[in-house]
Amino acid sequence: MARTPTVYILASHKNGTLYIGVTSNPIQRIWQHRNDCVPGFSQTYGVHTLVYYEVHGDMQSAIAREKQLKWWKRQWKVSLIEARNPRWVDLWGELVG
Repeated sequence: MARTPTVYILASHKNGTLYIGVTSNPIQRIWQHRNDCVPGFSQTYGVHTLVYYEVHGDMQSAIAREKQLKWWKRQWKVSLIEARNPRWVDLWGELVG
């Protein structure tokens, strides 16, 4: 299976709790979040809705972008989400095609 370096943001609901992650297998990793397969932040806070993602050419750039986003102020993250997804709809269907 081809690797797809991806940075993603999950939300509990519109303007709710946010989780930023990076993965080389976005379908598998986000499915794990959505189904509470791994104990942790997303399970504890019900962060299951994919509201933003961006694909990168390599893992190094994806990891750098994840780190950058994690340092952003919350309002910057919300603005990033709303520029692409103003209604905060679940992008899972778009991701899995």
